[in-house]
Amino acid sequence: MLITAALDAAGLGLVMPILPTLLDQIGAPDDMIPLHVGLLTALYAVMQFLCAPILGKLSDRFGRRRVLVASLAGATIDYLVLALTSTLWVFYLVRAVAGVTGATNAVTATVIADITPPDQRAKRYGWLGACYGGGMIAGPAIGGFFGGISPHLPFLVAAALTGIILALSLSLLRDTRPQGGDGTVAPDPSTAKLTAAPGMLLLLAVFGMVQFIGQAPGSSWVLFTQQRLDWSPVEVGVSLSIFGLVQVFVQAALTGRIVSRVGETRAILVGIVADAVGLIGLALIINAWAMLPILAALGLGGITMPALQTLLSGRVPDQRQGHLQGTLASLNSLTSIIGPVTFTGIFALTRMGADGTLWLCAAALYVPCALLMIREAYASRGYR
Repeated sequence: MLITAALDAAGLGLVMPILPTLLDQIGAPDDMIPLHVGLLTALYAVMQFLCAPILGKLSDRFGRRRVLVASLAGATIDYLVLALTSTLWVFYLVRAVAGVTGATNAVTATVIADITPPDQRAKRYGWLGACYGGGMIAGPAIGGFFGGISPHLPFLVAAALTGIILALSLSLLRDTRPQGGDGTVAPDPSTAKLTAAPGMLLLLAVFGMVQFIGQAPGSSWVLFTQQRLDWSPVEVGVSLSIFGLVQVFVQAALTGRIVSRVGETRAILVGIVADAVGLIGLALIINAWAMLPILAALGLGGITMPALQTLLSGRVPDQRQGHLQGTLASLNSLTSIIGPVTFTGIFALTRMGADGTLWLCAAALYVPCALLMIREAYASRGYR
């Protein structure tokens, strides 16, 4: 599953640098290429938002392995078609199909929950996030390298990587879905809805809000650092790489230790405070050297999501883990649709007089998250 997460992220990331070039080669008008890139990206996210919970439920019913294999097969075909097509409408069709079958994140997280004792889940979710983050760091670099040879080649590389994961899943992966004594899924009618679990609605709200806040750096980092610090594309790229490496280190090496020491709820609060401090620091930054402690604070904020995912997975029975992870993937897709538009819009409106406003707005959104987690802690009769 860790290999799957890393290669899947690399496959997604390596096609990003060359998509505009490929659209240009198939005849898309120059002034429409940014729109097409945005629409293709949004289309994938919208389809995943709509279909991820359904695929999660299907993994609960028919097994993790079947859904993962179907998703990987769909992704492999998607990349091959993108590499070979010269028709714009085909781009849209295959990206929609890829969004429908794009359940690998949800299924890998579900398998981790299936095979991991509750007290080890935070560590392994941290590993999972680190592998995915590492793949996203390596993917664009690989895509840029192969894209310099041919804009079609990165899609073929992505198809090959996904095909490798598919072959590994077919040959090595056993189904981890919890079963009853007769081999069928053990029913649990008392949890027909995820929100029936204690505190689940509040935790899902916090998850969605944290994911939404996380869209601020991803969408506005380049715009802000180029304006505030006058950074070149190289300097921006280096800063993003450092940020990614710090977050990978935190998730891989520190998350499990921090959660085992202070519990999930306190770890979430630590991550919220660290990320909020980093965002406020961005709003106040005046020189490049100040970016180092800011990156450290933002990286430490990376413990929030694995700890929160662990807390959520502990609230639902094993037979509902697929439904839960599908719902989380859907929330992630929703925030990836509305988050970039929101934060880049704030930056566009305030860039002339107060270009740090977007970071202060993002940090302020952590206040209700922290209050909800404190309430959750008291409702649970103490921190976990």
